[in-house]
Amino acid sequence: MTLGVFHRAMRGGMFALLLGAGMVATSTAARAAGYTSAQATSGATLYAVKCLQCHGANLQGGAGPALVGSAFQTSMNGSYTDAGKLEDFIHRQMPANAPGSLSPQQALAVTAYLLDRNGFHAGSSALTVAGAGSVKLARSGGAPKTASGDANLEIVRAAPATRHVFAALPATTNVTISDDMLNAAGSDTNDWIMGGHTYANDRYATLDQITPENVASLAPVAIVQTGYTASFETSPVVVDGVMYATTPTVNNQMKVMALDATSGARIWETTENLGTFKVCCGPVNRGAAVAYGMVYFLTLDDRLIALDARTGEQKWSTSVAAPGAGYSETMTPTVVDGNVIIGSAGGEWAIRGFVASYDAQTGKQRWRWNSTDPNSFANKSWKSGGGMVWTTPAVDTQRGLVIFSTGNPNPDLAGGGRKGDNLYTDSIVALDVKTGTLKWYYQEVKHDVWDYDAVSPVVLFDVNVNGTSVPAAGEAGKVGWFFIVDRATGKLIRKSDPYVLMSKNMFSTPTKAGIVMLPGANGGSEWSPAAYSPKTRDVYVMGMDQRMLFTTQPDTSAAGQLRLGSAFTNVQKDPLQDGRFVAIDTDTGKIAWTVITPQPLIGGVLATSTNLLFMGEGNGDFDAFDAVTGKKLWHYNLGAGVNAPPITYMVNGQQYVAVAAGGSFQMNYPLGDAIAIFKLPSATTAPAPK
Repeated sequence: MTLGVFHRAMRGGMFALLLGAGMVATSTAARAAGYTSAQATSGATLYAVKCLQCHGANLQGGAGPALVGSAFQTSMNGSYTDAGKLEDFIHRQMPANAPGSLSPQQALAVTAYLLDRNGFHAGSSALTVAGAGSVKLARSGGAPKTASGDANLEIVRAAPATRHVFAALPATTNVTISDDMLNAAGSDTNDWIMGGHTYANDRYATLDQITPENVASLAPVAIVQTGYTASFETSPVVVDGVMYATTPTVNNQMKVMALDATSGARIWETTENLGTFKVCCGPVNRGAAVAYGMVYFLTLDDRLIALDARTGEQKWSTSVAAPGAGYSETMTPTVVDGNVIIGSAGGEWAIRGFVASYDAQTGKQRWRWNSTDPNSFANKSWKSGGGMVWTTPAVDTQRGLVIFSTGNPNPDLAGGGRKGDNLYTDSIVALDVKTGTLKWYYQEVKHDVWDYDAVSPVVLFDVNVNGTSVPAAGEAGKVGWFFIVDRATGKLIRKSDPYVLMSKNMFSTPTKAGIVMLPGANGGSEWSPAAYSPKTRDVYVMGMDQRMLFTTQPDTSAAGQLRLGSAFTNVQKDPLQDGRFVAIDTDTGKIAWTVITPQPLIGGVLATSTNLLFMGEGNGDFDAFDAVTGKKLWHYNLGAGVNAPPITYMVNGQQYVAVAAGGSFQMNYPLGDAIAIFKLPSATTAPAPK
């Protein structure tokens, strides 16, 4: 996917493209890099503020790649062969959550710091924009010595997971979910047993205790501090009063937690140690799936792991892709009929997307479908053509279909080397759930050179077509329309009116000089899950307006190396940065209402049968709206960006609402580490006296 500018260039970390620079000196003379010690010291301070979160205190890597060591040496990029090209990229596109915010002098200072840490000697003359081009960054020779004397700081092998049991589950607690329970999730009035609530991904609950009349009394009963402060996008699962949640990755570790869903008290937690990985959009994990007495989750270093749901003990682990090539795993898996179905992130690397199914009991792969079609890519560009599957698929159990959306082709904005429609990128796709055979597809954008991919999860519902109810699938595209297709054939039924601003030139081909366009590279709608209410027949979408400058900057292709072919920058002179919370009538495609927020929206929506909607904002507000009118009815500030999908559930006759508050890396919203649990005061929910 390309999730857009904020993660685009940092996609993989603030200096992801530095991996290609391979700053290796070949002689003593060559190591005189034309910078001063004072510049490097200034750059170290800037690095600590702007880059350390992703690349680590010792440049060893983490959410972003290592900026010293053998991997940094051997990952070449012919486009960044001197310090001038390097400084220019840093100045224009870094850091990823605020591209273009560094002045030329600041970019030079950071460049000097990286030269210093990679063995280039300081001199008496400062590095300048005019002179940086003469500082050659050779691509041969041994690994440079770092300031610490360690030539390879990257993590090569992960330590075993650790587990801490705080309290045993009561014997009467049943956390074993069957296929029958998964199929009937929509009628479950207590639990939230899968990420999208049902196989339809509708995020709609029939619970009716919290209403528009009493939601103003909603108050927190628990704030769970996970200890992992980073971009937090998890959607918890609740089974028989037990909440399962995942954390983001911090310092190459992540947690899976089992909590008391009423109090947040810890039951058990397993800490997973990760090896090396490459990510575009922050160290995120969007949640676990629970079934058959196990908890299934993915890691950024491309492992699918099953834990015992009662104890957190590992049952099995299997590798699903190659992290060195650029694959990473952020999605919540889908479990159906003994299969665990996953896709992969990593659309900014020259790799090929896929969806795969694994045996839920053993972790053995059953089938794999590759998302790039050789017949619609020129030459052999399909081998590295993108089409990643970032978000949780929906399942049509009646038709035996797994239905999902696919990301952008690679490279993002430079399409000259991949002429053709580039199927099956930017598409809604249906596969046979048992075999992985392609059943149908609908491509939203052909030959995408704008990063207008499809990354929000597909939602299943029925729509009215000439007086007949037709099973449909819908997806909120980054291009700015909500697409609705026939679930049996993939044929387009309708697309909505635009739910964000669109410029007249939005399909102009990007140029080296740059073209200003709307939507920006983040959308439209990002990965945020929409919600659908069968009561209103509306779908509720989180969107954004971000005016961006699209420029092309072709990159060479090398294994394991970021390849963007583009640069995305927010327009500074005439900025437009707002959010749009939108209700779309699925039977007509018309916009029912729009609420404009001061910041772009990213996270997810929850709908209930009482015509309530819940969603969060980057400023820390967790909000409730009237689903019919769009009127805001309640909000509570959690101190960090609420950029994760909310859930609701019932325990002991009390309805709860929960959401993660940990901010968003790609949108630069305040970070945190909390899961907040809300309920009404007991008096509010007590039955009226007779």
